[in-house]
Amino acid sequence: MIFGSALFSMGLEIFLVPNNIIDGGIVGISIILSHLLHIPLGIFLVLLNLPFLMIGYKQIGKTFAISTLFSVLIMSLGSSLLHSIKPFTMDPLLAAVFGGVILGIGVGLVIRSGGSLDGTEIVAILFSKKTPFSVGEIVMFFNLFILSSAGFVFGWDHAMYSLIAYFVAYKMLDITIEGLDQSKSVWIISDESEKIGQAITFRLGRGVTYLNGEGAFSGDDKKVIFSVITRLEEAKLKSIVDEHDPNAFLAIGNIHDVKGGRFKKKDIH
Repeated sequence: MIFGSALFSMGLEIFLVPNNIIDGGIVGISIILSHLLHIPLGIFLVLLNLPFLMIGYKQIGKTFAISTLFSVLIMSLGSSLLHSIKPFTMDPLLAAVFGGVILGIGVGLVIRSGGSLDGTEIVAILFSKKTPFSVGEIVMFFNLFILSSAGFVFGWDHAMYSLIAYFVAYKMLDITIEGLDQSKSVWIISDESEKIGQAITFRLGRGVTYLNGEGAFSGDDKKVIFSVITRLEEAKLKSIVDEHDPNAFLAIGNIHDVKGGRFKKKDIH
């Protein structure tokens, strides 16, 4: 959480802020107010997040609120310490890309640790419970409004650079949270289920579970194979299935988290 917050403040003060590029949410509002009022950014990062932290404390939970407050304080402190550091680049495109990468990794580490760096996420969670919109859609609406405001303050070219930084940060956030070896669930229906299951176990090193199924049209009993693999193992799994049964039904989906069982990869001998 400390490392993620420190990275986030580094991305702000060394890349985005010197180039008049903003991030979304409370951070974006803080950058705009700091520029207009000539008040240190770190002060706004704490003050503007406090009301949302109080809401989060009551509505979401004590642990989440305390973790978020701790992360915001580290981010604010880091912003104050790094404010006098010379920026790495004054090229707005480079600043948007590399600043977005650092921001995305930083906030991803904080979220994985159970905290947050932006109060708008708390509001989005609460709104999503009472509206048909998802948390992501609500956050996107807030951020589009905030990023558009940058056009009136810094100019529309900087607003577009801000959109680039936001997009890059969003993608890096996903990678940081889910990991490069994102887990995938696999469902296979085949008349050669025993052979495919054994091949997955001994050649891919993954455990399998057999489920009993019945074809709705034919009424025939079917054995369904279920397994969990990583994204890097997907191509190998498809080749195993094609080798034993080219006509097998294969469905692969993304999984955000895996816990328990025997997911840890076995050694292949």
